[in-house]
Amino acid sequence: MTETIEIPTSVEQLTPAWLTGFLGENGHDDTITAVTAMAVGTGQMAGSYRLTLDYSGPAELPATMIAKLATGEPEQRAFGSGVFRNEVRFYRDLASAFTVPMPRCYAATISDTGTEFVLLLEDMGAAVQGDQIIGCTAAQAESVAIAAAGLHAPRWNDPALLAEMPLPGEAEREMMESLLAPMADVYRERFSPDAQSSAAIDWLVREAGDWLVAPLRNTALIHGDLRVDNVLFGPSGEVTVIDWQTITTGNALRDIAFLLSTSLTPEDRRKHERGIVASYHRAVVTAGVTGYTLDECWDDYVGNLIQAPLIIVFGSAAAQPTERGTAMFDAMLSRSAAAIDDLVPGGLAGR
Repeated sequence: MTETIEIPTSVEQLTPAWLTGFLGENGHDDTITAVTAMAVGTGQMAGSYRLTLDYSGPAELPATMIAKLATGEPEQRAFGSGVFRNEVRFYRDLASAFTVPMPRCYAATISDTGTEFVLLLEDMGAAVQGDQIIGCTAAQAESVAIAAAGLHAPRWNDPALLAEMPLPGEAEREMMESLLAPMADVYRERFSPDAQSSAAIDWLVREAGDWLVAPLRNTALIHGDLRVDNVLFGPSGEVTVIDWQTITTGNALRDIAFLLSTSLTPEDRRKHERGIVASYHRAVVTAGVTGYTLDECWDDYVGNLIQAPLIIVFGSAAAQPTERGTAMFDAMLSRSAAAIDDLVPGGLAGR
């Protein structure tokens, strides 16, 4: 952790002197003489900026990098402190164990309270961020699902991971259930969901507690928010996964269910989801996972569709309200409600 300098909470505080000191404390000796910043991305919890850097001489570091930091009012930053800790921990302590494509991290710091942090990350250049409102193609979703195998497989059923990051228990269930119904009411007031989406929220409130603590056959580290807004697509179709704020342990198919149910149109999902799940299954088996059948993988996919409305309801409460955010959450819930109605036994009719 950086102890000697204050951690910025606005892009204007990312001065040449601060950046030079910060990078120096993280093992980089280049001296920055000038910096310009441009906002990038559509993050709901933190600000991201492309920094263009001038150095005093030949430099080991690149001319551009992405700065991610906690912005907004103190109350908003306090609300997000847990996810800020998650992302810094992932890049600083966990990332090296996984093969999922991600940006290189040049420097990371977070305050003791978790309300201030800065990450300096690799600028992926020509890659383009996915658009959650538009969604993605089936081919893009398949590429992301295959890439996710590089996150899930390396620590599949790893008892050391579960010791570091235990699965939720009854205390977490009680806390979630105490918050979920009021947050669902807030969501309805803010977004006015249609009948099918509202039925999905009812289903979430009713089912989430049991789902959260249900015994798991298999566990992994999961991204927790794997959707196209959190993926960069390169010019040749390569993918890079970003925004590691919601990492946790759980069933790996939570990520795949969330990805497909929120990022594909219902028509594309219905046509391609079985093939994409099969491609994902081949990828984790190739990466070393054993004793896991395709039928089990599909059952896990269907059994974790609840991930989408859960993240949508909680995420909308945590995010700073924006016009784009409203459109995004509405599109995500509408798509995921269709998936639940299609695939969960009994659907949403009459629920």
